[in-house]
Amino acid sequence: MRVHPSILSADFTDLAAEVRRIPTADAVHVDVMDGHFVPNLTLGLPVVERLAQVSDLPLDCHLMVEAPDRWAPAYAEAGAAGVTFHAEAAAAPVRLARELRRLGARAAVALNPATPVEPWVDLLGEVDMVLLMTVEPGFGGQSFLDVVLPKVRRLRAAISAAGLPVAVQVDGGVSAETVGRAAEAGADVFVAGSAVYGAEDAAAAVEDLRARAAAAVAGPVDSGPVDSGPADRG
Repeated sequence: MRVHPSILSADFTDLAAEVRRIPTADAVHVDVMDGHFVPNLTLGLPVVERLAQVSDLPLDCHLMVEAPDRWAPAYAEAGAAGVTFHAEAAAAPVRLARELRRLGARAAVALNPATPVEPWVDLLGEVDMVLLMTVEPGFGGQSFLDVVLPKVRRLRAAISAAGLPVAVQVDGGVSAETVGRAAEAGADVFVAGSAVYGAEDAAAAVEDLRARAAAAVAGPVDSGPVDSGPADRG
């Protein structure tokens, strides 16, 4: 179970310090929006290049942009450990995924809530991860869409049937209340923005989300805090 905090919810005036707040994270999720594919406009390639220089954590770049076939390889060249492009925007997704891998990055494809997963089942061997949006892309702080969970289950079943080491990432509305449902459905990488950066202790929030996800897979999880301490407190 991997947790990738989204710096979309961080303080943009000091991103280096914000990354240092999450040493317990598995990667930093970087939302790149161009104001065209989605209505919002965020950071771009120069910021990613600088973050790659100062971050001890790998960068997981999620490109919500038009023409990712043109732009995505530059993010791999800039030092991103993983680059995600949207199925709805890519002209030649297989070629793009192969180019990202050639450049040394993990390739991932993202699907919006209304985009079916079935057309991508035969292409799972071309990517390292599939990102299923659990909100409509473009803005942070939205509510988790439970209607995506059946799609998570179908994707996990297809990956298991193919015997492929493909990760399933969910992004949008992931919190202490929703991470367990996503994990039980088959997700194993969780993007969380406000649930991490809105917490007083961001590092502890990451660990709590990871523990809740693991507990959901192991068995039912309640809505109370995860307790890893001794059962008998005397």
